[in-house]
Amino acid sequence: KMLGRVLCTVLFVGAFPSPAEASQGHISVVLLGATGDLAKKYLWQGLFQLYMDQVSSGHSFTFHGAALAALEPGQRLMFDVLKKLSCAPDEAPNRCAVLKDQFLKLSQYHQLKTAENYTALSREIETLLRQEGLREAGRIFYFSVPPFAYTEIARHINSSCRPPAGAWLRVVLEKPFGHDLHSAQQLATELAGFFREEEMYRVDHYLGKQAVAHILPFRDQNRQLLDPIWNRHHVERVEVVLKETVDAKGRTSFYEQYGVIRDVLQNHLTEALTFLIMELPANVSSAQEVVQHKLQALQALWGLERSSAVLGQYQAYSSQVQEELQEARGHVSTTPTFAGVLIHSDSLRWEGVPFLLTSGKALDERVGYARVLFKNRAYCTQSGTLRDAGHSQCKPKQIIFHFGHGVLNTPAVLVSRNLFQPAMPKDSWKEAEARSDLHVFGQPLSDFYMYSPVKERDAYSVLISHIYHGRKDFFITTENLLASWAFWTPLLDSTSRQPPRLYPGGVENQHLLDFEMVSGGVAFTLAEPAELLSPRGQMPSDFRAIQSKFRQSPLVSAWAEDLISRLASDMEEAALRSVARSGQFHLALSGGSSPVVLFQRLARHHHGFPWRHTHVWLADERCVPLTDSESNFQGLHRHLLQHVRVPYFNIHPMPVHLRRRLCVEEDRGAELYAQDIAALVANASFDLVLLGVGTDGHTASLFPRAESGLDGAPTVLLTESPVKPHQRMSLSLPLINRARQVFVLVLGRGKHDITTLLSRVGHEPSKWPISGVSPSSGQLVWYVDYEALLG
Repeated sequence: KMLGRVLCTVLFVGAFPSPAEASQGHISVVLLGATGDLAKKYLWQGLFQLYMDQVSSGHSFTFHGAALAALEPGQRLMFDVLKKLSCAPDEAPNRCAVLKDQFLKLSQYHQLKTAENYTALSREIETLLRQEGLREAGRIFYFSVPPFAYTEIARHINSSCRPPAGAWLRVVLEKPFGHDLHSAQQLATELAGFFREEEMYRVDHYLGKQAVAHILPFRDQNRQLLDPIWNRHHVERVEVVLKETVDAKGRTSFYEQYGVIRDVLQNHLTEALTFLIMELPANVSSAQEVVQHKLQALQALWGLERSSAVLGQYQAYSSQVQEELQEARGHVSTTPTFAGVLIHSDSLRWEGVPFLLTSGKALDERVGYARVLFKNRAYCTQSGTLRDAGHSQCKPKQIIFHFGHGVLNTPAVLVSRNLFQPAMPKDSWKEAEARSDLHVFGQPLSDFYMYSPVKERDAYSVLISHIYHGRKDFFITTENLLASWAFWTPLLDSTSRQPPRLYPGGVENQHLLDFEMVSGGVAFTLAEPAELLSPRGQMPSDFRAIQSKFRQSPLVSAWAEDLISRLASDMEEAALRSVARSGQFHLALSGGSSPVVLFQRLARHHHGFPWRHTHVWLADERCVPLTDSESNFQGLHRHLLQHVRVPYFNIHPMPVHLRRRLCVEEDRGAELYAQDIAALVANASFDLVLLGVGTDGHTASLFPRAESGLDGAPTVLLTESPVKPHQRMSLSLPLINRARQVFVLVLGRGKHDITTLLSRVGHEPSKWPISGVSPSSGQLVWYVDYEALLG
């Protein structure tokens, strides 16, 4: 009886509990991919550490290494790894030798290839437990295999290798968990067909790094000191960074599929960020509360745009791809190996605070950290010498969670001495020596309270322990995974063909990858030097916005994202001019799908827009309740108004819903709106009207062959649409033409035909109402993207 002999030996060396204590049952650990790189480097060592830590816990263990290789070669490979396992330096040599011997005896290799193999493994576990008279506590299956193999393995486990009723199952999954939102959803759906959510443990090994894992406990233990300052009023910015000196050589097949954003930012750095910015649960030990608060933090992040990121690629990468993937000479990869991304949250706590996530390969140092930099309002009159001698309030104030490597070469938590001395658990963190010869962010270590772990532990050892204890808050739930992919996928899509900046690598990068926050986005600080540019085919992003004429009026045309950026800036300029001139800005906005991206841009990137002095009107509205999803006002509110600070009385929705009725003539809603305009807008002349164009040439809710609204008095009227909802309210064409400025936005290939037609026809508003837009004493500007203009 192999297991019985092992237990007796452990009892003999005094490492196992009494039989009364040894009643918690047996755990079988199955490591799939047991001879792979990850298993060799980390997982077997982590399982051995688990065994050493828990040998006295009351559980008994067996460890089953599994792979596709046949029994004899697989067994040989696996035991070559096991013989090299080591104990921590502070472990007693005798105890280490005994436990290592027992671990090897409790470990065996299996070829797991077919359903029959899984059935045989399950029978073997059941037979062993029956012989030893042990109850089964549970089974852990660790998937150290490529994701394409997940579904087949999951099917075999579910059908042939589940533990009996009363015992738990824990399935551990390694990233990548998909390539984008769609593939992640697909994989999640497949796995949900075999496992319950509580059975799945998705690993992000960064959650096992001691400094990352301590972010929430640190915030909790210092809650009273941090609560007043952990917000937009006191925090200048948050940085989460992982820099590597190595390149992607030998891994280009993986890197070509994923790149730096998928490899590092979407998972490791996002997880660390959410620990920093999530609302702190009342009980940080509650996995359910932590997971829910992380999800809420993710959902509060603003969507990313192409301007939210700067991308780079070290120069040798393309030649490495050619060599390793047998690509043709001259093949150019656009996969980024460096990324800097600016993120914002619309939560009240973090509104306006920039979060910067940065990672790259072939950089000047290997280091990882999360840094919270506080605003400093102090002015110090003393000289620099005196200031440096004490803990001056003029020095930077920051809290740093140092993941490892760098000048410190250890996990650490650092708090500026001019902030506060933090509470730290003495059993697991120790205060380090205040050295002045080492510097962090230009400051000597003596400027910080610095703490490092009493005992450093590998991230995988920490996570394997959490799997054993069922701590789900250290793993990625399906809901959080999909929320993260939903956040990152739009940026991945918008930058998929964007040429990254080339950089030489290492210290030669100098300032080439420095970037700065500009107009709500980020941009490289230095222009790209000509000698670093390699010949590339022209791409859409190489074209700049051009200005010309369309229907005898100014035309601005560019790719959609650049066009929206330009339009938003022009609107802000118009608003500032108007406020400077008259103290207010009257803006009338159309509904529909085209302006949605514009509204989002204005909300997220134009913090200088004079919203306090802006009156927001509607150019048209559908006759539905204002809370209806089809309401133009509802869309405007969702994408713009709820995110900016427009005074309540400056918002003017069209009165389409009066006396519990929709657009009834006798309720005089259109007349009331016209009266409001006459009373508040000088000469009923809006400062700016934003319009769109329908594929039939309609604008606002003025449709071809309309009986009214195309001429006559400047007013507001009820109109009929050929599509549902049929009833509408709209500004008339004469009222639109009284505006100081009219901007017309046209986006998408679907508008190419009407754009081409409008370029050829004259003033015929009865056929094409948009052709009647011609401000009597103002300016008309067309904003047309390349797809609408060129097809």
